[in-house]
Amino acid sequence: MKKIILVLIITISISTAISAATIQEKLAENGFAVADKTVPSINFKLENIEGIEEELTDYRGKVVFLNFWATWCGPCRYEMPSMEKLYKEFKDDGLAILAINLGETAPDVREFMEKYKLSFPALLDTDRSVSLKYGVRSIPTTYLIGRDGNILGMAVGAREWDSNAIKQLFREILE
Repeated sequence: MKKIILVLIITISISTAISAATIQEKLAENGFAVADKTVPSINFKLENIEGIEEELTDYRGKVVFLNFWATWCGPCRYEMPSMEKLYKEFKDDGLAILAINLGETAPDVREFMEKYKLSFPALLDTDRSVSLKYGVRSIPTTYLIGRDGNILGMAVGAREWDSNAIKQLFREILE
């Protein structure tokens, strides 16, 4: 009996390690930069477009899609509708999208969100302090943060966030 339990524990450990490596590999295959070691996310507090303060740690236990953007950014406008589709498909499975706007006013960002029919939260980084902490040099830049608060990967540039490959990747991450 002890041998069976030991074999089961070893099998589960190996299976978990393979799954983790596979997700990291799939992130890299889908254009994400992936760290060699565990990198914790940097907590922040920002107001949303309704003036309510939100903190990154409020989303612990969810996979957070942290997207830095601006309304004047063409590639940002391009990817936002596919982000909305991804959000609608996976929000009930534990995906949270936080769209961090760089330096614009709440009325401008609200107008943009309404125009594109975006339902995920938009936060205002008016002084760009959060984007500076995350090392954002160009937009859009997206960080994926695991349920444990550690950064899974980072992608620079617009993406088709509702492609079949990306949706399969999110299914695996959210399991």
